[in-house]
Amino acid sequence: MPQAFTPMRIPLSVDGTALEISAIHRGGDQAPIVFLHGFGSTKEDYADIVRHPAFAGHPFVAFDAPGCGETRCADLSKVSITFQVKSALAVVDQLGFERFHLIGHSMGALASLMLAHAHPARVLSFVNIKGNLAPEDCFLSRQIFDHPQDDIERFFDDFIERTRLSPTYSSALYAASLRHKVQLGAVSGIFRSMVELSDSGDLLDKFLGLPFPKMFMYGEQYASLSYLPQIQAHGVTLAEIEHCGHFPMYSNPQKMWERIAWLHQQCSPGER
Repeated sequence: MPQAFTPMRIPLSVDGTALEISAIHRGGDQAPIVFLHGFGSTKEDYADIVRHPAFAGHPFVAFDAPGCGETRCADLSKVSITFQVKSALAVVDQLGFERFHLIGHSMGALASLMLAHAHPARVLSFVNIKGNLAPEDCFLSRQIFDHPQDDIERFFDDFIERTRLSPTYSSALYAASLRHKVQLGAVSGIFRSMVELSDSGDLLDKFLGLPFPKMFMYGEQYASLSYLPQIQAHGVTLAEIEHCGHFPMYSNPQKMWERIAWLHQQCSPGER
């Protein structure tokens, strides 16, 4: 069968820590697209971009973040959102992406926000798929404090069970693969850094200050988020996905891809 994308392994060193990034990539002559996945997910969340004609010609990269999937990290204790941002920048630099559309989900959306805030001139547009903007968004990550365990393996087992029983779309499906997609030594560092940034990182101001087209995507089960009216009033496009909670790529992927394609069409012709 012809390959619609190319699997890659990218050796890197970030803050003196050796990485071997597992990625999927496609070339093209349009504006590049960079995907960052959420906690407990992997690069394959975005592989179906190749099935949607709206994105024909766009090079892209999606990769397993340090501590996740098939990416290898020599020191998992180093993993945090800040470390993931540095790793993402190293990947896009390795591929020669100077400017790109940015799409991130949950943990990956938080890393995307920090990347975009630090390097706004490199980003053409940003689709934030239910990323953290306020303390209320830490319904997963804050469990590291709300349900503390001395044994991280016991914590993660309990976390998976709570997630499996959550009354939101696709939670059981998501929970079923968590043990295979998250490396245990990275759990605490990821969750603690997510909570710290959500509580004291001025994320909402950072998001509203980004100088390019922005979309905030969320499932209908999160339509009560307190900041939605505020970000809409500041020109952010809201994309509520029906029949969905936290995971549009599992619950309603067709609608997710349609809304991403719509935002890209709002960019100027030279930046699409």
